[in-house]
Amino acid sequence: MTHAMLTEDQQALVETTLDFAQDHLAPHAVTWDRDKHFPVDVLRKAAGVGLGGIYVREEEGGSGLSRADGVLVFEALASGCPSIAGYLSIHNMVAWMIDRYGDDDQRTRWLPRLCSMDDLASYCLTEPGAGSDAAALTTRASRDGNDWLLTGVKQFISGAGASQLYVVMARTGGHGAEGVSAFLVDKSDPGVSFGPNEQKMGWNAQPTRQVVLEDVRLPGDRLLGSEGQGFRIAMNGLNGGRLGISACSLGGARSALNRSLAHLADREAFGRRLLDAEALRFRLADMATELAAARALVQQAAQALDRGDPQAPYLCAMAKRYATDTGYSVADRALQLHGGYGYLSEYGIEKIVRDLRVHQILEGTNEIMRVIVARGLTEAFG
Repeated sequence: MTHAMLTEDQQALVETTLDFAQDHLAPHAVTWDRDKHFPVDVLRKAAGVGLGGIYVREEEGGSGLSRADGVLVFEALASGCPSIAGYLSIHNMVAWMIDRYGDDDQRTRWLPRLCSMDDLASYCLTEPGAGSDAAALTTRASRDGNDWLLTGVKQFISGAGASQLYVVMARTGGHGAEGVSAFLVDKSDPGVSFGPNEQKMGWNAQPTRQVVLEDVRLPGDRLLGSEGQGFRIAMNGLNGGRLGISACSLGGARSALNRSLAHLADREAFGRRLLDAEALRFRLADMATELAAARALVQQAAQALDRGDPQAPYLCAMAKRYATDTGYSVADRALQLHGGYGYLSEYGIEKIVRDLRVHQILEGTNEIMRVIVARGLTEAFG
């Protein structure tokens, strides 16, 4: 499977990232999943090739890449392990938020260590009682002199416990989105603790835990952006995050498709290779076509985000819905093409299916993506 119309720099970027994924992720993916191991050492190797601050400006230690470049990176990474690629997408979302909305001191303090992945980062919006209705969050930040006191619980936080830095959305004002602000919380801040690692269907190569905030005192310089701007910061971060997860779905599904081709070429039944059975060839053709269409939509949305197109959030929602649904469907069909072998852990196909299933839920459920798309379609009609 090749990408059309890539520049020489983009082609080199894809090849470098694919090499990294095949050398450092793919050989260990099944073992990490089984052992629920979070390979922080490998994440730091990824940072060594520029993957810790993909969208961060170069003067702060980042790679300064575009969103159109980033989706190529995450598709290539996910061919080795969607779970690790997914965490890297979240870490990079947080790093971009600090680069985009942080002041000089915040960028200088946090970004070099995020870009090197000496410090990992997590994004804290969802709560036990506020998922899709994120603006209903109840984590509270109250002023105390020049400080802030944070109290609340964040749910389903990728990297929690291992990450050093948490961008936390908390209520500083009244009800709704306008009352939310964003804060930079360090793992070492007194009052920060974590729930147990959740037992999950997939994404087992990264921890998912509650982040518990009990009267966490933060100095005034931990406010990211301005007071009341937090929800907008969170949503703008998610536009890019949705593209990252979309690309991870493409990469996982592409790996599943490639494995299916190899399996059908090697397997014989009824006196001929399965790859020569026209019904199976047609199924492979459909899978490849759907992935190509999803990739084109993801790239279109990434380019819109890069140029600041006002339609970008709408396109990002379209891309996230379509690419994650398609990625999961292709991986599921790939499992079927493997027959009983697809159901065995050692072949790695069932892991891809389990990992890609959550992409239809996180970074905004695909039902919420439909809400965003429908809102964009119907705005003109009041």
